[in-house]
Amino acid sequence: MHTAFVMNMLAAEHGIKKMTTDQSLAEKVQQAIDMKTKPPGSLGAIEALALQMAVAQKTENPVADPARLLLFAGDHGLVEEGVSAWPSEVTAQMVLNFLAGGAAANVFARSNNIAISVVDAGVMADLPDHPDLYRANIRKGTRNALKENALTLEEVSAALVFGEELASDEVSVGTRVIALGEMGIGNTSSAALLAHAIEGIDLEILTGPGAGLDGEGVNKKLEILKKTAQRRPGKLKPMDALCAFGGLEIACMTGALIGAAQANAVVLVDGFIATSAALCALRMHPELADNVVYAHKSKEPGHKAMLEALDAKPLLDLDLRLGEGSGALLAFPLLRNACAMLNEMATFESANVSGKEE
Repeated sequence: MHTAFVMNMLAAEHGIKKMTTDQSLAEKVQQAIDMKTKPPGSLGAIEALALQMAVAQKTENPVADPARLLLFAGDHGLVEEGVSAWPSEVTAQMVLNFLAGGAAANVFARSNNIAISVVDAGVMADLPDHPDLYRANIRKGTRNALKENALTLEEVSAALVFGEELASDEVSVGTRVIALGEMGIGNTSSAALLAHAIEGIDLEILTGPGAGLDGEGVNKKLEILKKTAQRRPGKLKPMDALCAFGGLEIACMTGALIGAAQANAVVLVDGFIATSAALCALRMHPELADNVVYAHKSKEPGHKAMLEALDAKPLLDLDLRLGEGSGALLAFPLLRNACAMLNEMATFESANVSGKEE
């Protein structure tokens, strides 16, 4: 089977875009994958993932380790309108839980030997100093997007720069995979509004229960989001959408994706909220798509539409809806194993195994 045909077939089947960054490198890596002791294409998405990671990292021998989860936290002024089942204070409380090592993200990170950096992107509380806590120092929470723009252009720009520098600094000290996660009461509303504004996806599709709204609560949330969207109608560019609807953690994640990808790292995107940041980043920089891996399809109903807009197929579908980067951490072993397959698996020649007859 021809190398280019296998490469493009796997990319199409598993939602990974055709490699454009370095066609010569991609062909070499695909040839190496095809020579492993297996029928071509028999490892499916793992082969496509190994190829994608090699192209992203610009090497024939990609690696998944070391990896780091950047967990961005921020609050949303729109919460005062009743779009969440939880009060904004929970954001700060969960940040303290992350720093104490007690959240799901901490448990999954420890089991995968992944470090976590927690980022106060815009939490409406005074958090204590901690060696794993980074502060964006932009503002404490966004404004109420129903009444006014959530952020100014200067604030969005500062968040993008902060995230970009944080991620690129991590890559500069050897980190090869950056996982993106978040915490922010009300941020499913911000993510839904961003996807609606940037892609034109209906809010009825994008609006879900978030962190536990019942049916009545979802209906109320939808009405509030419709009113909020009417304040800035029509399609918006990513910068304008972030200004209109926030949030700071999403803007910081957007910058982090750009910074990590431009530094030739692989970016492992978590669920609904993190994918809204990927949407913002890739509409700004579509050339970075080869560097982005989507960890899972969230149970949040709008995530499927957002992934389809990005022409992406996630690695897992486990009915997750927690956030925190939890899905990215669960998917990470697939990245590690994809690299191991490419780097360690015997070839037909080295194992003295006969190849397929022509």
